[in-house]
Amino acid sequence: MTRLPHRLSSSLRRRGSLALGLGALGLGAALLFGATGSALAGPPEKAETLASAPASPSVFPYAMYEKTLANGLQVVVVPMPADGLVSYRTVVRTGARDEYEKGHTGFAHFFEHMMFRGTKKYPAEVYNEIVTKMGADANAYTSTDITVYQMDIAAEDLETVVDIESDRFMNLEYAEADFQTEAGAVYGEYRKNRANPGFLMYEAIKKAAFTKHTYGHTAMGYEPDIAAMPKMFDYSRKFFSRYYRPDNCTVIVAGDVEAEATFALIERFYGPWEKGYVEPKVSREPAQRKERRIEVEYAGQTLPMVQVAYKGGAFDAKDRTWVASLVLADLAFGETSEIHKELVLDKRWVQYIYASPATDRDPGLWSIGAMVAEPDKVDAVLERIDAAVAQYRDTPVDAARLDRVKSNMKYGYLMSLDTPAAVAGSLASTIGVTGDPHSDDALYATLVAVTPEDVQAAAKAYLDAKQRTVAVLRPAPPSAKDAAKEAQ
Repeated sequence: MTRLPHRLSSSLRRRGSLALGLGALGLGAALLFGATGSALAGPPEKAETLASAPASPSVFPYAMYEKTLANGLQVVVVPMPADGLVSYRTVVRTGARDEYEKGHTGFAHFFEHMMFRGTKKYPAEVYNEIVTKMGADANAYTSTDITVYQMDIAAEDLETVVDIESDRFMNLEYAEADFQTEAGAVYGEYRKNRANPGFLMYEAIKKAAFTKHTYGHTAMGYEPDIAAMPKMFDYSRKFFSRYYRPDNCTVIVAGDVEAEATFALIERFYGPWEKGYVEPKVSREPAQRKERRIEVEYAGQTLPMVQVAYKGGAFDAKDRTWVASLVLADLAFGETSEIHKELVLDKRWVQYIYASPATDRDPGLWSIGAMVAEPDKVDAVLERIDAAVAQYRDTPVDAARLDRVKSNMKYGYLMSLDTPAAVAGSLASTIGVTGDPHSDDALYATLVAVTPEDVQAAAKAYLDAKQRTVAVLRPAPPSAKDAAKEAQ
């Protein structure tokens, strides 16, 4: 799910959850629900906190404090005006990417479910009762690179939340029968998602685009693996032990809190958690030398959908060409682009068009997608997309327009950080991919320096027809039986 470009650009906000992973707009990860005191207990003996101090001027508008516990747990605290509200995020830097063992995909998403099954100290019904009594907003999502657990609470409930959250991360317990029940629920969720043509397209193009890398499957996993999951109880224990470790996690606390006291509280409860993260053996994707094309059939009624997915770069906030590729998406396919005006507003050939840059931990897909309002215009839409790509590969963008888009990106980012939940959520997605709380500052420092030539270089580097996969989704043709019925 990374979400950074989701904040950067209005055009990207329309792209849907598919490029963001299964948790973004409800096409995947299920929304699971599950003595008090605030973080005012006093500072730790050695408060090894570091105020955010990037080399360039900070864009992030609040003071940020960091600490890494002895067991490797990264803690980030952002005190901000919040009128007694606090947002608490636990980021596990594990998603679909980490499922490298054949026949065992879907477990990152599965644990998003299982983490609400409880512990000896706080069984599921007790955990849910505590959350309900607090009036907390509890949720979770899984994406390509990360799994994030969310809790939005009143400040006076922070100690309770640190207690119950640390307990389930250290002491999750579930019986085989509970495991099988939840595995069945996950399979039901997968089948429900396949009823969505957008998910079907996303699944098909990932599988076609990647031959070695684990980005070839969605956060839901491959269907045969999900169907077989109820028989993998022992493996589930290994997966949890491998990835749910403090040295693979970050706790983010934003809102009406004090940094030193919050560090002391988290260290008290999370300190006993033992490190032991095992890095996955992710295969590198070989270079793609030839365009791939696929047709996807949808067993239902839908307008045609097209997607042109190029091999893009990995998240790198200091790489001007990669950062320029984020700007390119808005310039070429955003609401102010020529193609949007032509195809959406004037000719009305498509209901929407978007670009979704590659923003994952490893090189991912830089995708262009559209829903075609007139089925006989599919080829014409693809040709128009190719023309837009060629324009930006061949000609530098107007400098004044580039400056306007860059300014809009920065302004949109700052305006989005208006609540503790927004701040914690933004940091969760960025830290989950990069591990660095200051990635946004680095990115916007790079953004300032992006030139028209950088945008053209990004188009040449990433929008190469030899390294793309083109998919067209259409309704499946009626069967012979259906055709006979219609003839009668």
